Amino acid sequence: MVLSRRQILAGTGLAVAGMAVGAGGQPLARYVFGLNQPPLAGGYASAADVLTDAESPSTTITYHVRTDEPVVAFTFDDGPAPDWTPMVLDALDAWQVPATFFMVGRNLSQHAAVVRGRLDRHEVGNHTWSHADLATLDLNQATAQIDRGAAAIRTATGRNPTLLRPPYGHLGGSTILAADKLGYRLVLWSQQMREAQYEKNPQGQVRDIVDTVRPGSIVLAHDVGDQRRLVALRHLGEMFAGLRARGFRFVTVSELLALGADGSTVRP
Repeated sequence: MVLSRRQILAGTGLAVAGMAVGAGGQPLARYVFGLNQPPLAGGYASAADVLTDAESPSTTITYHVRTDEPVVAFTFDDGPAPDWTPMVLDALDAWQVPATFFMVGRNLSQHAAVVRGRLDRHEVGNHTWSHADLATLDLNQATAQIDRGAAAIRTATGRNPTLLRPPYGHLGGSTILAADKLGYRLVLWSQQMREAQYEKNPQGQVRDIVDTVRPGSIVLAHDVGDQRRLVALRHLGEMFAGLRARGFRFVTVSELLALGADGSTVRP
């Protein structure tokens, strides 16, 4: 019998799977097939591995808020860091715009001086301790990441965060259960900076935000990352000016949530 190339490859795949399970069990199989690395655009379905820890009958996940008021919340993830966070704060100060910073606890612990005395009008949310992908963690691990991030925020700012943005926007693993257990509201976004698309076209990035924001939008940006993100951060003032010309005012995420209706949320 002559085997086709496809059959040979299929057989090899099955053999690798068998070796993975036989040699190291499930963890090795997960590694071999990349199951420990959910894609940025996806992730595992939400799990409840310790059902007795479910405090609420449902947990809200907010992408935007349904409102007729022309309001928008800008959010900045992954900081703080000395390179770009001051630039963002300067732009927010110049335009008197409040924002919500979803901070990584480890970064805040290392760079607390960057934001000291500069957060009066701004909100601080939890983005975990080390930007770990919660979709790959069990409940104890996810809880530890969130708790340690919150502790860093309390130490540096004296505030107790109530909003959680999971890294990469992944809601899998025990993310939802951990958020519920710890009393967080999960916040994602409805618009975002598209720096890769507009890397050579900053005015295109400005127009994309100014033209696509709708009442109740939550806008995702980052104050840490690669150089492409500067195409957005260097032009925040133009975005603010354009949105104000459209009649928008700026609020923190919590202020936005206070305006929302139940129709703006997803309830797992």
